Amino acid sequence: MIAYLTSFDDMQVMIPAINLQQVHKQYPNHTALLPTTFSIASGSFFALLGPNGAGKSTLINILSTITNKTSGKISVLGYDLDQQQAQAKLLMGVVPQEINLNIFETPIETLVNQAAYYGVNQKDAISRGQYLLEKLQLSEKQAAPIRTLSGGMKRRLMIARALIHQPKILILDEPTAGVDVEIRQRIWQFLKQENQNGLTILLTTHYLEEVEALCDDVAILKDGQLVHQSHVHSVLEQAKHQSIIVETHKPIKDLPNLSPCKVKQIKPHSLAIELPQSYSLNQLFKQLTQKNIIVTQVRQETNPVESLLLEIIQGKPA
Repeated sequence: MIAYLTSFDDMQVMIPAINLQQVHKQYPNHTALLPTTFSIASGSFFALLGPNGAGKSTLINILSTITNKTSGKISVLGYDLDQQQAQAKLLMGVVPQEINLNIFETPIETLVNQAAYYGVNQKDAISRGQYLLEKLQLSEKQAAPIRTLSGGMKRRLMIARALIHQPKILILDEPTAGVDVEIRQRIWQFLKQENQNGLTILLTTHYLEEVEALCDDVAILKDGQLVHQSHVHSVLEQAKHQSIIVETHKPIKDLPNLSPCKVKQIKPHSLAIELPQSYSLNQLFKQLTQKNIIVTQVRQETNPVESLLLEIIQGKPA
């Protein structure tokens, strides 16, 4: 009998969706993951963060059974991933970082074929597939060859494929990498709704705004080791500032005073601006407008998640 409730109303009595105990991965010349222990609560939206090479993909590959761990134990809603692998895998859907679709199939064919691996009959698979394609705004493309789909459409189709067998846990490895803002918002909206309906989601991402918008809890890996775990708000409160580059319509002759922000000129048309956590971009733009500085472009100076991780890991002062 599967050890989870049919209703997700009472999270306190549920067993963890994923529980890791001293999970370790050692290659002949490289330690990919030091003994790591943490749990993901059922029904939560959990962020797994860390710099490149931290061990995130290794951990996801172990959960997906693509990679064998060296030692340790993993349970998925109470099922041992080693001893009860079939039952555990049935409860998970995985969206890898790389697009790995059959470009000669159509979206509905991909979903029906994937469902067959989990013993879902064709009638139910078509019904479920059409529902997911509608929710992910892909209905009009259900009979189109996948090779004709845009990158954002393929990303959404991979999410639908991972959910076709109605798993209780969804694992997402940078699902919005390389997609535009509009598509990212669509994916966010869908994932929020699925999480509210009880789906447990494990997410890796390099977008700090994605963590803030979606996630409840966060764990941070560095050099294969768990270095931080807490509620997401506790982590975000440690983000002391954000750094942006502002491109201006005209060259800046005199460096403007934009207190409480720190300003540095890097090119005649470019300013590097460091904003305190409590200071919004709207407030900054209002100051710039008052000084007759017209902004033509704004971009992040550094990856915001990487910056946040450095602050937490290294204990950088404010």
